Amino acid sequence: MPIKIDADLPAREILTKENIFVMTEDRAKQQQIRPLKIAIVNLMPTKEVTETQLLRMLSNTPLQIDISLVQMKGHTSKNTAKNHLDRFYISSDKLRTKKFDGMIITGAPVEQLPFEEVDYWNELCKIMDWARKNVFCTLYICWGAMAGLYHLYGINKHEVKEKFSGIYKSRLLTPKDPLMRGFDDYFPVPTSRYTYISSEEVKKCRDLVLLADSEKTGVTISKSKDGRSIFMTGHLEYDTDTLAGEYKRDLKKGINPHLPQNYFTDDDPSKPVYSTWRSTAHLFYSNWLNYYVYQETPYRLKEISE
Repeated sequence: MPIKIDADLPAREILTKENIFVMTEDRAKQQQIRPLKIAIVNLMPTKEVTETQLLRMLSNTPLQIDISLVQMKGHTSKNTAKNHLDRFYISSDKLRTKKFDGMIITGAPVEQLPFEEVDYWNELCKIMDWARKNVFCTLYICWGAMAGLYHLYGINKHEVKEKFSGIYKSRLLTPKDPLMRGFDDYFPVPTSRYTYISSEEVKKCRDLVLLADSEKTGVTISKSKDGRSIFMTGHLEYDTDTLAGEYKRDLKKGINPHLPQNYFTDDDPSKPVYSTWRSTAHLFYSNWLNYYVYQETPYRLKEISE
């Protein structure tokens, strides 16, 4: 079954060309089914790219999904056209007037700033607090995961001298958890950040469960014990060439980045890149939607509470 999106959203044409089934609102209205209501709080600068990446992941289930894209009211985007945001996004204020089966809070390239110095931090905290009573399960990604762990559980990020960039192996720690069903004992995760979350600190928190981690990059996936919050510090949604694009961008800026690890063929940027994480990504998002949202959320959204 498809994701339901606006017929004019640019991601629709891209996904259709990839043979991914999407549904316009007019067709969805003809189906006698309650779609899952999923909000995406998109904090990434290139919002259209992130929209396509996440919608691709959410499409691979037998469920109909109604997507709401959300922008931060107090932040001006420099990389996405205002008419795109006005046309396809709702404000965080409007978000908080509704209830949702699930929500995704994306990463953002601000991990080197203290959380309180991010210009939309107070607004994001309001969303995270609101979600505890109004969203059945929230998925926090990369910096979003670190923000959630900090605000909700007091676990802070730790900065590293050299950026984690590349495909890093994570080890499966809780194979019986529904979110990790079908995962290999070790699985690849695209990673791009200057910070990490300590596995030991998550283990010490009685309200959290550590599901997977990496010897090099710390916590990969964790969750609240009640299953209402999932924290994933990698970017499983990344396209095959996303890290290559980031590497070339940083070269142009004169940052002199290290070559992404375990990524380019023969560690040669002139050679092709092949995805090694696509199946893991689809499995992760399918498991999240099925076991942590669809199977558990109340049929009547108004019944969602803390």
